[in-house]
Amino acid sequence: MRLEHMDEGASPVSVSQAGLIRLAGPARAIALNVLRVNSLQTGAYVSRFRGRGMEFDESRPYQPGDDPRSIDWRVTARSTTAYTKLFREERERPVLIAVDLRSNMHFATRGCFKSVNASRSAALLSWAAHHRGDRLGGLIFGDTTHRELKPRLGRRAALRFVHELVGHPDWVRRDSDVRNDDALTQAMSALRRVARPGSLVVVISDFAGFSRAAQSYLSSVARHNEVLAVFLSDPLERELPPPGRYRLVSPDDELAIDTYAAPARRDYEHAYEARLEELEKFCQRYGVHLMPMSTDDDPVSALQTALGRRTH
Repeated sequence: MRLEHMDEGASPVSVSQAGLIRLAGPARAIALNVLRVNSLQTGAYVSRFRGRGMEFDESRPYQPGDDPRSIDWRVTARSTTAYTKLFREERERPVLIAVDLRSNMHFATRGCFKSVNASRSAALLSWAAHHRGDRLGGLIFGDTTHRELKPRLGRRAALRFVHELVGHPDWVRRDSDVRNDDALTQAMSALRRVARPGSLVVVISDFAGFSRAAQSYLSSVARHNEVLAVFLSDPLERELPPPGRYRLVSPDDELAIDTYAAPARRDYEHAYEARLEELEKFCQRYGVHLMPMSTDDDPVSALQTALGRRTH
């Protein structure tokens, strides 16, 4: 899945509003009702989404056969009997997309920055939601700024999302002086607050700093929503290049690395594998769909493979 769909002349380190709007065409082929996610550990599987959004209607006494996950704990705590929540179906399902633009996402050794592929993926999903008639909202967060967009219907919602993606301040403010180690945790906390039961929630990130608190917030979201985690990584993060000396260059710094030492190479790879294993276990435990994406992948092909192609 290489970058065959990228616009000619598109930047690998930034995005443009015109470029993200042009993704409306390819997004028509992306389905949002079926996942065909290639799990990093357990192989491919198919899972149908839980359907349209569900809006809370009322609570009534719990009856045998009710889903225990729908127990209304607040009402139950004030009563001597258990109560369960009743929901009514909404016409449009909310789609919430959380996009990570922290400083660690502005990196790549091949293809595009993780932040670029994350933004292109988010734009594709935004347009796909619009084409399907779903309401679109989300969170766009970085080290310095957190933007929250309430779900809305129509082309304007997708255009608004694209506009906020391109104009986010963390595209230009991404040095170590502004790094916020709690940004992902804060974003997951906000996501728990805004996600309504029955939504499709997509988190696009490299999940660096996926703390216990962040995991707790996202697991709460997954209890009542379909959640897809798009995990961005660069080949260098997964495996060091062949033994040698290399230069890593950024606008503010330059770093030389030596990859000759075999023990250091093993430790490096084991550290990545441990982080990946923790993310996999979290997703398996809470029913979160995990989709890998590399900086040298084409988001259009990757999303069509994972979510399926629309047939009409």
